[in-house]
Amino acid sequence: MEELIAKRYAKALSTTAKDVKSLVAKLNVLSDALSNDDIQTILLSPIVDVDKKTQMILASLDKDDTVLTNFIKLLGEKKRLELIPSITKVLNAEIQKETNVYEGVLKSSKKLDDKKIQTLEKTLSNYTGATIKLNQEKSDLDGLRVSVDDLGIEVNFSKERVKEQLIDFIKNHYRKE
Repeated sequence: MEELIAKRYAKALSTTAKDVKSLVAKLNVLSDALSNDDIQTILLSPIVDVDKKTQMILASLDKDDTVLTNFIKLLGEKKRLELIPSITKVLNAEIQKETNVYEGVLKSSKKLDDKKIQTLEKTLSNYTGATIKLNQEKSDLDGLRVSVDDLGIEVNFSKERVKEQLIDFIKNHYRKE
């Protein structure tokens, strides 16, 4: 339900804003700030007045950006300030579709060099027909995981999984003989 509401607000904002990309850049920064646990507590608290919540968010914005200021005021009036990260996510997805440039995440236990990451990006780009930019994150995974959520792509290379598949292959191969 939240995503449907966020899509409506995102559509309204994208049709009224002249420069959607710069607006989304500002919303990305705001969404990151709103993901802070203390700020989330304030936003979701029924004790804190909605006007104070709205003013808290407006204080972090540029006063000259009337479209974004009015948008935040509208969200405050409708008691929907907690939707800002969801609205931002929808707008980011729209921009990615328009530009055909998508961001993905590469997770591995070891840091890969830039050349290997570029090779992965090029391979994924050839496969999808879109430009893919990968951001590397360190994880406990014994292998490699690449995901581009907005395109529905997820690729895993795990040493454990390869080992299991090899054992299954050997077992199945020798059963037949």
